[in-house]
Amino acid sequence: MQELDIPVRGGTLRAVRWPGDGPVVLAAHGITANALSFAALAPALAGRVQLVALDLRGRARSSELPGPYGMAAHIADVIAAADHLGLERVPLIGHSMGGFVVAATAAAHPARVSSVLLIDGGVVIPAPPGADVDEVLTAVVGPAVRRLSMTFPDEQAYLDFFRAHPALRDSWSPAVAAYVARDLTGTPPSLRSSCSLSAVRADATDTLIDRTTVDAVHHLKCPARLLWAERGLQNQTPGLYSDPGVDFPAEFVPDVNHYTILFDPRAVSLVADRVVELAG
Repeated sequence: MQELDIPVRGGTLRAVRWPGDGPVVLAAHGITANALSFAALAPALAGRVQLVALDLRGRARSSELPGPYGMAAHIADVIAAADHLGLERVPLIGHSMGGFVVAATAAAHPARVSSVLLIDGGVVIPAPPGADVDEVLTAVVGPAVRRLSMTFPDEQAYLDFFRAHPALRDSWSPAVAAYVARDLTGTPPSLRSSCSLSAVRADATDTLIDRTTVDAVHHLKCPARLLWAERGLQNQTPGLYSDPGVDFPAEFVPDVNHYTILFDPRAVSLVADRVVELAG
């Protein structure tokens, strides 16, 4: 695993690269996540592709990048990453909010994106008209958003907070722990999440109400596939989708939730195979 710095507006975007012999694939994570969302996927790819996962603007080791935030900023950052890596066309994968990032990038720059894999994301979750963004965020995402206003005395307390998460407590692993720890910043006894609340709010607004972002999944010119989990962000049933309503292949992944679709060994093996297929 190698850390990369990518020049973007306002500074450098951090990415993580796992080596491989195949084509480069760029990956975008969820709304309060980071590049190590894909830490369990990388070994399952077994070198068949080179996976480059971004710490999106306002998160983890890209947390110091300035606004304005939102989907337009993510699109520009993804294209900057492709340029930095010398890629004229690139396959994209996105989990959760990252699904919107890669779909919006593909819709805005069809000549630059060869294929798209959406992992339990990229398809809008209907919200009531006039709904408050913060209320929707808290209701849907739950503890992952509440932690943004919390402090923790040490790393173990932060890990323990996530160990109690209903979607993770029965699926804890070294990969999950590494993903959680990457988000932590500050000094004891006032450690906190690195996620910028302004960035999270901007992205939530775009994925809920910005028509260009919401409709991007319906304007893809490249091969695409959606993998959707049986259970949701708080391990509830049903999950985010019951009928995704997309005009490309949508594959149901049983016995996993919104998070464990990227950490459960069986699901990760399936995701890895689909990544390799779309990367061609």
